[in-house]
Amino acid sequence: MRSFLAACFGLVVSCPAIAADWPQFLGTNRDSTSPETVAVWNGKPKELWVKPVGEAHSSPVVAKGVVYAFYKPAKKDADALAAFNAKSGELLWEASYDRDKFQPLFGEGPRGTPTVDGDRVYTLGNTGVLACWDVTKKGEVVWKVDTLKEFKAKNLRFGVSTSPTVVGNQVIIMVGGKGAGIVGFDKSTGKVVWQSSEDTPSYASPITVGSGDQSELIFLTNSHVRSLKATDGAELWKFPFTDALLESSTTPVKVGDLYVAGSVMSGSVGIKIGEKDGKPSPERVWKNDKLTCYFSTPVAVGEYLYMVNGKASLTNASIVLRCVEAKTGKILWEKPNVGKYHAALVKTGDGKLLLLDDSGSLMLLEPNEKEYKELARAKVCGETWAHPALSDGKLYLRDDKKLICLQLGE
Repeated sequence: MRSFLAACFGLVVSCPAIAADWPQFLGTNRDSTSPETVAVWNGKPKELWVKPVGEAHSSPVVAKGVVYAFYKPAKKDADALAAFNAKSGELLWEASYDRDKFQPLFGEGPRGTPTVDGDRVYTLGNTGVLACWDVTKKGEVVWKVDTLKEFKAKNLRFGVSTSPTVVGNQVIIMVGGKGAGIVGFDKSTGKVVWQSSEDTPSYASPITVGSGDQSELIFLTNSHVRSLKATDGAELWKFPFTDALLESSTTPVKVGDLYVAGSVMSGSVGIKIGEKDGKPSPERVWKNDKLTCYFSTPVAVGEYLYMVNGKASLTNASIVLRCVEAKTGKILWEKPNVGKYHAALVKTGDGKLLLLDDSGSLMLLEPNEKEYKELARAKVCGETWAHPALSDGKLYLRDDKKLICLQLGE
């Protein structure tokens, strides 16, 4: 049975940023959490500006008053990055480079989301081109690496989808070449710093835990939940976890002392890291086969997870929102039919949840472990698989053709 899920994203890291920024996939800490507060709206949130953009499932990011969009320009085999003034929507610059032709199902544009790090933006296109752009020179490409060709790796069915992760002086991605399942590049030059593992890549993006020399990267590859030392790629621990379709797309989530990973067909697992023979040793705390995730990363609220689940289907696609007890994997309640394949979740600073479904409807929810509580709803865009960015009282989102800015806060 064919599936489409993973068509999308992949993700990024912890980057230096002001509190209101959303500089990478799933926000500053890659946990889909923002300090921004959102009031209950009536009717539809105010639309501040709308700008045309090219095809992509890549999400917008925001840093230092600038919104970045990564996409395929019309009628060109290329990856393009554009910068817009976050308040006015004015196009500041657009730059691009040519890349190989690629025509997968569910769109020819990029899936991975840009990562902003100071005056540089890092992108990974769906043909595996990793690029560094200089924002002070109107998007001039500082360096780029065709990673699939460089490491003799195969592309994925729907295209490379992971988002670049910046830690220290490195930018790190899954590649999937021999001895180069995961590769760290010097972020200034693009030269290889280290390469690690034989794992083939999933469509997912990693998280970073710890800081400095103690930073760890937690990846969901096609075969493992895997922890690497960020400085040199050394393996710290790994836990076998394979999706039947090899299409896992969700970013791992850390909840207390548990790591939670979700797959398309094999459900989700909760993993705790113990110790054996003086080394870190992962142990499965729970597994729930019902918690199958397309490419919607769960969001943790206290001791609970809010998860968007669904099963691969060509004829009757539908997703369900579930509240799950994080320590046991027990489903506490569910709300069916919250979308077709995807709905993005964002936790706000005042304890609410935003949910953007793939038909373009935006909902404001009050997290509650006993029942589904919807506070507001509005149709805000066309069909979308891109995750929104919440920054400075505004929500930035995109559909098939447009980049949109909504006023959600003061």
